Amino acid sequence: MGQGDSVDHLFTVEGALAVRIAPTALAAEGLLERQHLQEWVIAHPQVLGDSVLVITSEFDRWADTDGVPARDRLDVLGLDATGRLVVVELKRGTADRDVHLQAITYAALVSRFDLDTLAQAHRDFRKGRGENLELDTCRQRLLDHVDGDWSPELLQRPRQVIIAGDFPKQVTHTVVWLSEMNLDIDLIQVGLWKVKDQLVAGFTKVYPTPEVEEFTLAPARIEAKAAAQKLEERSRAQNAVHVIVGAGLIPDGALLRLTPRHGVTEGIREDILAWVGEDRSRASVTWNNNTAKPLTWKVDGKPYTPTGLANHIFTSVTGRKADGIQGTTWWDIDTAHVPDTVDPDEWAALAGTNLTGLAKQFNGTGKDWTVLHTLLNAVPAGRWTTYGDVAAVISSHAVPVGTHLATCGQCPNAWRVLNASGRVSPGFRWNDPTRTDSPADVLATEGVRFDAGAADPTARLSADALKTLPGD
Repeated sequence: MGQGDSVDHLFTVEGALAVRIAPTALAAEGLLERQHLQEWVIAHPQVLGDSVLVITSEFDRWADTDGVPARDRLDVLGLDATGRLVVVELKRGTADRDVHLQAITYAALVSRFDLDTLAQAHRDFRKGRGENLELDTCRQRLLDHVDGDWSPELLQRPRQVIIAGDFPKQVTHTVVWLSEMNLDIDLIQVGLWKVKDQLVAGFTKVYPTPEVEEFTLAPARIEAKAAAQKLEERSRAQNAVHVIVGAGLIPDGALLRLTPRHGVTEGIREDILAWVGEDRSRASVTWNNNTAKPLTWKVDGKPYTPTGLANHIFTSVTGRKADGIQGTTWWDIDTAHVPDTVDPDEWAALAGTNLTGLAKQFNGTGKDWTVLHTLLNAVPAGRWTTYGDVAAVISSHAVPVGTHLATCGQCPNAWRVLNASGRVSPGFRWNDPTRTDSPADVLATEGVRFDAGAADPTARLSADALKTLPGD
């Protein structure tokens, strides 16, 4: 009996004589789910698919930690040779209308299991059947069963198998849709026939059949994968903007330049660059620290998201709708134009950095400047440090540190912070606009020597030295 074959009629045959075998049901024959059907599956796990190892049955160890009542037991948990878990739900008669929800719940619970949890479950399962195994033996058995390396990522995507005497249309329709959304759910029908005094059981995979998998699910799952990838790309772009705005990595008014990357072919990239060459303003945007639409395009003065503007440019050039562009990879820091509040050397270090790269590099930074103020307050007279050193100590970046110092009205000892070459940043501003002296003048009165505009490097406090200051 092949998978996907439907058995409507069975006969015993003797030459030309064929006698129909009457179908029966598990309940009619007094057969139960746990004592009988479950044991058949454990003894013959091939009904679940190729190369399935039964890890455990009647599993309920999540009762105390996840709030699932103890009466809710996972019927059978297996592991196939690809390294995916197999969650099995059994019903001896017609499946309940919500049986797929039960299977999904169990799949969600076991998706958090790791190798040690599974090894312990397998040890307990085998012990209950009279086989005492060491935990390391169980762990190795699981590892040996998998073709290739053990993958925690694959464990998070269990395959679900529902075995029942029959399935309501509500279940089959829902499972078809869930499968198209990239969830692997098999429906297997268990049948029972009586031949004289002998019962014959059969397991038939009714969904998905090989034909459905090839002609229906394969394209649908490709579409689902593409949709998931597109969602992931959009999430990355949105997260990058939030990281940059949250950390103050780019000051308001900074310019960015267009460099088309993700989501386009080399030919389209060349077409876009040629289109930009006709009007250089098409490649320029102004940054605003607004998480919704942080870019203002010079062409029309309208606000855009990085991906929204990239899509608009793509369509303007190709006449086609863009698909799957991660727009934050398209916009580079324009280091040729230095914002007033930023040190030129620190800004120049961002050459070739796009929004995605900037966010990845400095993810985790923030705008709470309390630690910065405490640190600067501890820098003694006669010593100086750099924006980069300060940023390293407070887990930020030199650009937002410089921007903050240039606009902060409460930062202590701000004149003791210089650029990487030991020079006063052109963006430095006194809180008192009437002051005409420079930070170099103040540092000189504190005993710091200057040579051709650069502070004495022996008076510099490195990041490591800053960490040792009292109060840091």
